[in-house]
Amino acid sequence: MRLKTLLLAGVVSAAMTLPAAAGNDLKFAFQGDASSMDPYNLNETFTLGYLTNIYEGLIRRRSDLKIEPALATKWEVMEPTRWRFHLRQGVKFHDGRDFTADDVVFSASRVRADGSDLKTRIAGDTKVVKVDAHTVDFITKSPNPIIYFEWETWSIMSKSWAEENKAVSPEKLAGDQENYATRHANGTGPFILVSHEADVKSVAKVNPSWWDNANKEHNLDTVTLTPIASDATRVAALLGGQVHMAYPIPVQDMKRVDGNADTSMLVGPELRTIFLGLDQHRDEALRTSVKGKNPFKDKRVRQAFYQAINVEAIKKKVMRGLSSASGMMIAQGINGASSALNARHAYDPGAAKKLLADAGYPNGFEIEFDCPNNRYVNDEAICQAVVSMLAKIGVKVNLIAQPKAIFFKKILKPNWDTSFFLLGWTPGSFDSWNPLYNLHGCDDGSGRGKFNITGYCNPKVDALTDKILSETNATKRNAMIQEAWKMTLDDQAYIPLHQQAVAWGVRKGVTVQQRADNQFKWRHVMMK
Repeated sequence: MRLKTLLLAGVVSAAMTLPAAAGNDLKFAFQGDASSMDPYNLNETFTLGYLTNIYEGLIRRRSDLKIEPALATKWEVMEPTRWRFHLRQGVKFHDGRDFTADDVVFSASRVRADGSDLKTRIAGDTKVVKVDAHTVDFITKSPNPIIYFEWETWSIMSKSWAEENKAVSPEKLAGDQENYATRHANGTGPFILVSHEADVKSVAKVNPSWWDNANKEHNLDTVTLTPIASDATRVAALLGGQVHMAYPIPVQDMKRVDGNADTSMLVGPELRTIFLGLDQHRDEALRTSVKGKNPFKDKRVRQAFYQAINVEAIKKKVMRGLSSASGMMIAQGINGASSALNARHAYDPGAAKKLLADAGYPNGFEIEFDCPNNRYVNDEAICQAVVSMLAKIGVKVNLIAQPKAIFFKKILKPNWDTSFFLLGWTPGSFDSWNPLYNLHGCDDGSGRGKFNITGYCNPKVDALTDKILSETNATKRNAMIQEAWKMTLDDQAYIPLHQQAVAWGVRKGVTVQQRADNQFKWRHVMMK
């Protein structure tokens, strides 16, 4: 098997030799679709990755994930709580409008408005001030050394375009009301959206007026996304030449793709952690046989679930060896990861049964389990394995596996419509503050804990998280990160499973660059 390995935050390239179809029209398939063309609709890797080919942020990341200037040419700390960003001049939106500081100030308000799924890109108490037409200041409540680390996926929108098209407010994920930005886009990026047919096809064309065309690394004319939910159909489309690139490739099909004369595999570790979440907030868990109380409020029950799950068996039988077991909620490539803290509780069904009995559930109980079936590598198969493993300790699990469009709307509803779920998370900043704030923070309505579907809450962790955000001394900061992670692990806040592999299949004649965050950037694609 000729699998090419992606080193941490590095690049994998696949260069093939036979010519592709004329016109340099890239066609690719993914297992799902970008949920909306509104760049603030869903904080999900594929959707964000797709849209940042069309929209741009003040910064962008190279294929090795290092930050470089984009719509901002440079930035500087004017004082500890004031960052100044100098904007690129001469940039045009796709409809010809000028990009100015007004668009940045507007986008800062829109991304924090009700309905946005990306509110945490900018703290709610940060003031965004226009200095002049091409200069913007960000004034924070306290020092923030990583203020811009997630801004590649904070897409800048045109203020006047949004106002003219009544798209000033972001489309709500859990709602059914579309706005103009749901199916249309007006960014500054290297590609222009031509059409978006949800779950059918989306087409983009090259932007002839892109500000960075002089340095462009692609030779594409158009890009067509076809969502293909079925693994077998997606692989067949790649092998048959209907698409030039497809992902993810299921682990069971990798040898076939890599052994085919016209295709090749790119495989490397992803900086995403797949994990299980358990409702620790409600007084009575949803859709469970336990009435009048919530078993997951008891740490012993959470640990019982943890020790009932054999991650090595999942790695061997479900992931075919292409996963790395994790005891932390972050990959080892994320700032703050620790090999010592990454050690897992031992797989021990006997100990798990005793923990359940000690907690008052000697015969187990019944619970509903929410799982996506087209979002992560072998997600439904992982959930099926979890169901079987929990059955051995007396827990009957009713699996609800759904396409991601339905799954995310359900679990991200206000008050979270789930008590047991599988999810994946890649910190957009590649720093521990992101998951500590988003996944572990006490949801106080400020944006903290926005994706903390479990309701886990430890004020001491929150206090440390705040200090971590503002600490500028790296040694002190990393010590606080370790302390915070130890607390969450001691609390059994979540059940981490593993980091999956990034698995792309590419046809001859196409060169792509693979990122460890699994975002597909078309500006690095060459076709022969």
